[in-house]
Amino acid sequence: MAGHKGVRVSSIDRVSGRHRIRRRSQGNRRSRGIGAAAVAVSVVAVVSGVSLGYQQLAGSGCTSQAKLTVAAAPEIVPAVQSVAESGIDQGGAPGGVCVTVSVSPVEPADMAAALATAHGVGLAGVGQGNGTTVIPDVWVPDSSTWLQRLRTAAPGFATTDGASIARSPVVVAMPEPVASGLGWPNTTLSWDDLLEKITTGTGLRTGIVEPTRDAAGLSGLMALGAAAGAAGAGAQQATTATLRAVATGRSALRGDLLAQFPRSSDVSSISGALRLAMLSEEDVIAYNAAKPPVPLAALYLDPAPTPLDYPFAVMPGTDPAKVAAADGLHQALSTGRFRDKLAAQGLRAADGTWGAGFSAPTGAPSPAGGSPSASPRAGGAAPTRADPAVVDRALSTWSAITAPGRMLAAINVSGTMRGRVPTAGNATRMQVTLQAAQRGLGLFNDDWAVGLWVFSTRLDGSRDYRQLVPIGTLSSQRSELVGALAGITPGQNRDTGLYDTILAAYKEVQDGWQAGRVNSVVILTDGIGNDDPAGLSLESLISKLTALRDDAQPIQLIILGIGDAVNREPLDQITRTTGGGVLIAEDPAKIGDVFLRAIALRPAPR
Repeated sequence: MAGHKGVRVSSIDRVSGRHRIRRRSQGNRRSRGIGAAAVAVSVVAVVSGVSLGYQQLAGSGCTSQAKLTVAAAPEIVPAVQSVAESGIDQGGAPGGVCVTVSVSPVEPADMAAALATAHGVGLAGVGQGNGTTVIPDVWVPDSSTWLQRLRTAAPGFATTDGASIARSPVVVAMPEPVASGLGWPNTTLSWDDLLEKITTGTGLRTGIVEPTRDAAGLSGLMALGAAAGAAGAGAQQATTATLRAVATGRSALRGDLLAQFPRSSDVSSISGALRLAMLSEEDVIAYNAAKPPVPLAALYLDPAPTPLDYPFAVMPGTDPAKVAAADGLHQALSTGRFRDKLAAQGLRAADGTWGAGFSAPTGAPSPAGGSPSASPRAGGAAPTRADPAVVDRALSTWSAITAPGRMLAAINVSGTMRGRVPTAGNATRMQVTLQAAQRGLGLFNDDWAVGLWVFSTRLDGSRDYRQLVPIGTLSSQRSELVGALAGITPGQNRDTGLYDTILAAYKEVQDGWQAGRVNSVVILTDGIGNDDPAGLSLESLISKLTALRDDAQPIQLIILGIGDAVNREPLDQITRTTGGGVLIAEDPAKIGDVFLRAIALRPAPR
């Protein structure tokens, strides 16, 4: 076998766990409490071409050993595992290195949390790692959006490869009797039709898995948002109505959402159950494979949402021997045999077509979800990536609409806010700031509590700030806030009293801190920093905030800088003390998107 490039792989340590690789039934997908080690498959290959079992390694002449760890979305693990057992091509790895390959199921949100924690960042809705999730050499999440979100939050997170190895379109799932009532499968539902039925009280109860933690939910959210955003002058109203309707039926776990579909075929059961959800095609196939009393129909709308694309991502810092082993594994995952293994799991190949034994839902197109271009690595396919800006905007808008909040906003009214913004039709910085605040206010539901201050220097006697509207629920003071925003004008010769305002606003939110809400201070300013020589110094402010901070009652301080003259370094020091962050809209015309990101930059409420 010397010199033979293809290497046979011998199973050496399969851990018992048959129940974890059987066909899944409804309700147990993704949030099933699977232990990663329970389905780990270990294989060993000798890079020089000699295939040996583990017990023979001592006398094999191997110069060294390397263990390639692969963490994958649970639904694709059986297919990857099967191919890894049958053989991988070790390519250009150094001769004599023995490689073990371990394939384990890990929920994508859990791995994203672990990676975010390792890079010192946070992802909206994901939180911190649980301390038990081990970062692998290769990660196969269900969607490239996880990689995009991590790269956006942590520029140092740079994976290699990243080509797609499988695909599952995101569909509109409905109980078949409900879909039939809408003309399925003979009539194609449009996005406009769907939005109308979701938002006009037709009884089409809608659900989604929390988009911040679920890639199919995020894809569906982006598709719904894009459709609503095409409504012309009524785009914001349509977006808000759509997302609020969807949010009423959201679930934290995939199994919880699936359990809301009708459990009986009688009319009353169907009418009172979940009637529409954004799911992956694989979800629908797995659900129907369990022979439920009411099967689900998969509706393929045009334009199609971003599909789940299962990227093969080699983690940064992986050593060369493991990278070579990963190349060999990836090549093995590009064969017709792997395509058929995917089909048995309800998954398509990376090009959107399917292999033998695929249980295609009625009306399923082939290919589906777009035809990705060929990848230069391992014959795979380039993932169909969503625009990172679209992902960010969708998650930010969702957070603004759905997460309970108690917020005090303070807007700079110093003279620099009178400056013009050429990229916004020559509107002033104050005008674009107020437009962003008004749009944001329109997204918040009546459960939000919001207060409004303005600040500059000596605005209220010796104070640098003035309260316009106290913190209160929007159900009682939305119109007052709208009126107050409309009346804000910048002063002609006023400077920026930033530090005194931050301290006073922090104390104000802390004094009325409420459990069950995200308590936050949002500062909107375009100044280079603090211009009040009679006020607090940076050192004094940080000292006072450090003394005030109470981790049992967290307050997020979010500073939104407007323009390219903002001095970021002291602002970062301040928010590191309180929690929160600094976001800069270097082009003030982009402040709307940055304002939404600021609202989303919040932990889960306590």
